[in-house]
Order: sequence, then structure tokens, then C-alpha cells
Amino acid sequence: MATKSLYVGNMSYSTTESELRAIFEPHGPIEAIRVITDKGFAFVDLPAENAQGAIDALNGREVGGRPLTVNEARPRPERSRNGGGRSGGFGGGYGGGRSRW
Repeated sequence: MATKSLYVGNMSYSTTESELRAIFEPHGPIEAIRVITDKGFAFVDLPAENAQGAIDALNGREVGGRPLTVNEARPRPERSRNGGGRSGGFGGGYGGGRSRW
């Protein structure tokens, strides 16, 4: 069975996995829930055929005094390996090569 990962944002930092399970279970069996508590969001994996129904029913629903944002999770963009695109070593090419010390 194919699953879709849904992004659940704008959550209260006190929202728990159990609360999310209770909110999402009526929309299909839950494969997994990953709560990112220090950021106020989560990912909920549901069967693909149930995902759009859950989005339609739960996007904007108030939980913990906040309206949830529920949509299909998008893959994270790849990060560059060189630390954000800086070129060269110290100084990053600015300041004429002067030392900061």
C-alpha cells in the first residue's frame, strides 16, 4: 500500500503524538507520526488514497488554539556540501584577503 507523508504545521509546541493520532485516525490508518516539538510541526504518514481527504478536512482546523496547516509534504531541498556556497577558505573572498584577527 502506497503512503503519503503529510506536513502538519502551525502546531502548538505542546501538541502530542497522541493528539495528532486522534485527529488523523478517522481519515485512515496511520503508518507513522514524527513530531518535531521544538519547531511546532509534524509529519503524518497515511495511505495515499486517504491523504487528500485528510488535507481537506484538517487544513485550518483549530487545535490548541492554533489553525493547523496540513498539506502534502515536499521533499527537503538538497543542501550543498560546501557550507552554503562559500568559495575559498577564510574570508570568503571579501575584504581583500585581510585577516579578521
